[in-house]
Formats: sequence, C-alpha cells, structure tokens
Amino acid sequence: MGNLRLFTRDAWTFFNNVGNLDRLEESELTAGYDSRFGLKELNTYSLAGAMKSQLGTFGLGVSSFGDQYFSQQILGFGFSNTLGIVSLGIKLDWFQTQIEGFGSAHSFLISMGGVAELGPKTFLGANFSNLNQAKYSRNTEQLLPTLIQMGINYLASENVSLAAELEKEVETNPIFRAGLEYKLQHWIFLRAGVSTNPSRISFGLGLRKDRFGFDYAFGENTALGVSHHLSLGLSLGKL
Repeated sequence: MGNLRLFTRDAWTFFNNVGNLDRLEESELTAGYDSRFGLKELNTYSLAGAMKSQLGTFGLGVSSFGDQYFSQQILGFGFSNTLGIVSLGIKLDWFQTQIEGFGSAHSFLISMGGVAELGPKTFLGANFSNLNQAKYSRNTEQLLPTLIQMGINYLASENVSLAAELEKEVETNPIFRAGLEYKLQHWIFLRAGVSTNPSRISFGLGLRKDRFGFDYAFGENTALGVSHHLSLGLSLGKL
C-alpha cells in the first residue's frame, strides 16, 4: 500500500505508529523479512509483538538492517491506550550503529503517535519519531532523522479501505503515500499503493486464516529496481 504506516492493522504498527497498537483486537506476534533492490546489504529482519491487557496494549520490537560491514539494530518497548475516540501511544527505542573498523555507537529515541476516530468510517493518524532529537552517538553532532507523519484512513465500504499520508523529515522534501486495500474474501486481501520522493509503486497480498497471517508486498523503483517484503503473523488471542 505504498509503504503506508499510520494505520497498520497488526503488530507491525509498533514500528510505524505505536499509538495504533491499542486498536488491535488481540495479542499477536509477527516476523518479517525485507529484500531491497537485490542487495543483501539492504536486507532487514524484524520481529514485533503486541500484548493486550486491562491497562492497554504493550508492544515490543527488534529489527536488524545491513551486513557485517555496516549494520543498524533497533530494540524498542512501547505502550498504547484508548481514551474515548483517541488512541495514544509512546515508545522508547535503543538504536545501535556498527561500522567495521570504526566500532559501534548507540542512542535512545522517544516516539509518540495516535489515531482519532472521527466517525465509523474515517480515522486521522499522526506519528512523531525521535522527539528528543537523539544523535547517532555522543561523539558526533549528526542527528538521527526526526520524522512527522500525518494521514487519513477512509473505509469506503465493508471491503474497501483507502488511506493517504504525508511524511516530513526536518531536512528533506516531504513524502506522499496513498494506498488501497480490497477484501476479496474474508481471508484474502489485495493491496496497491504509490509513494513519492522517490517515486514508487507497490502491490501486495494478505492472507488471514484462523490464527495465522501471511503478507507479501512487491515494490518497484524505476531507478533502483524491485523490493520484496514478507511477513508471518500469529494471533495469540486475548491474554
């Protein structure tokens, strides 16, 4: 869906908009693999979990990007709760960068997000990453990206969902994303989306059967090539 992030309906929302966690109906675990442009140096492996409780929903995520020469790892913990029509969340990430020959450095990032239900079919979302403007390490003045994301999700019908988002990083041009999801059957979902800066198109397939879920996405950039994204999910019910 064009790499839309604010309204993800599974545990992946921990990485994208922690405020949306409490809108999940059940606790779940999910694992994913991203292959970008056929380069193993750009591969990402991720694991995310959401646990429902009477207090709200707790989230945990771990992600690893890169290879033995350059890599980045993230370990995070978050919490989300719903107050009336608004779901809010906050998370803390430990972010580490490793470069062969230079060693490693780490920092802590604070992020917040939320989703507001304007009506039975319309939702507004926002996410703010790296609010504390953390640096890559104590030995550099270079800041990690501070991102602001805002978007809208409209449920056009029981089977069709439309969404659009705008993302802005302090020192770069904004990115626009738009996507569509169509429920072909109660367990089959078809998806498509576009994004800018750089321009990309993407297509995806989602399967939901009993407690298990499978998602695949294909993205193409005319200059760089194609990307493949796979994830497997397991619903744990209401713990």
